[in-house]
Amino acid sequence: MQYSIKDFYFWKITMSLAMASFFIFASMYAVQPLLPVFVGQFGVSVSTSSLSISLTIIGLIIGLIVLGFLSDRSGRTFFIKFSLVGSIIPFFLIPLVDSFVFLLVLRLIQGFALAGLPAASLAYISEEIDKRSVSVAMALYISSNALGGMLGRVLTGYITDHYSWEIAFYFLASVGVIILVAVFLMLPRSNRFEASNLSFSRDIEGFLFHLKNPALLLVFGLGIVLQFSFTGLWTYLPFYLEGPPFTLSLQIISYTFFAYGLGVVGSPFAGWLAGKFGIRIVRIIGIITLGFGIFLTLSNSLVVLIIGLCITCLGFFTAHSLTAASVSEQATHHKGSASSLYLVAYYVGVALGSTAFGPIFSAVGWTGLVIVAGSIPILYIIFVTGVTKRRA
Repeated sequence: MQYSIKDFYFWKITMSLAMASFFIFASMYAVQPLLPVFVGQFGVSVSTSSLSISLTIIGLIIGLIVLGFLSDRSGRTFFIKFSLVGSIIPFFLIPLVDSFVFLLVLRLIQGFALAGLPAASLAYISEEIDKRSVSVAMALYISSNALGGMLGRVLTGYITDHYSWEIAFYFLASVGVIILVAVFLMLPRSNRFEASNLSFSRDIEGFLFHLKNPALLLVFGLGIVLQFSFTGLWTYLPFYLEGPPFTLSLQIISYTFFAYGLGVVGSPFAGWLAGKFGIRIVRIIGIITLGFGIFLTLSNSLVVLIIGLCITCLGFFTAHSLTAASVSEQATHHKGSASSLYLVAYYVGVALGSTAFGPIFSAVGWTGLVIVAGSIPILYIIFVTGVTKRRA
């Protein structure tokens, strides 16, 4: 039997995955406020420093494809636990290296390991939990993603400002060990998992089938564009805020990531609005909100800039959640692989946004970065609207 919200095992599963998700996403984005520190300590450029994020995401993308296939054959819980172990070890090793190249290699490996959780957890939830209760488990899991990403940035910034980034990494590793022990003790084994008997070639055929669907390609492209602009803004925000006219400390800069808290509110709110007005209309509103929030960060007023960051997060999580939801509507077959492809596209946007904006920021500063980041999602939705009308 599948577990319902009334079952003790339902809460063991949801709390285990929520804790694991919190740590995985905290690990993924923990270095974002530390990029200026890496520039100063290792003597690298701004763009090179940003590779500590983008290479992690590249490792994650590879891991999503490889570990996603393997989890369909070898079970779910092993890859969830593997993800935690593989994420913890680099945090113990990175402070010991003197070369930024070795730091990047370890972050790439860590990114691959991070993928074990998202590659297996959603399938695990859908297999073990009753359909009437699965939405609660999914909501807790996704909220933990946003919470982990937010607090991972805030904690590393705060600890680094008071002690050092090495201490921040050791702290994260220690939290990871505690969560790992809890997950090992709490996470139930799979009872309803059925190993896939399809060949890898058949799986890849199903995976690539969606690339022939023009409607899905537009959705995947939107996933890239949304994350490209959003990640680009947040990646280079610390460099902007540490200089004039703000000259903020790393601790204060890290507090700006509390704006991510609107992600916990934005996703369910967007779902409620979409039920009343439709996915397409609310998604367009979310994209316009995203662009408006980004442009507000051009203000020299710190209060207005923070308001802009909050509006940016609300618009982004609204647009992203509805774009992800529309994948299953557009896919006629292999809905699971369609969702995986969207996730890959989403993280391609993260990798591009964290590095591609480096030359723009170096050449034309924050103003140029904001103009590009704020314009691209709006221009893309205009393009998509035009293509959709021509196809109709």
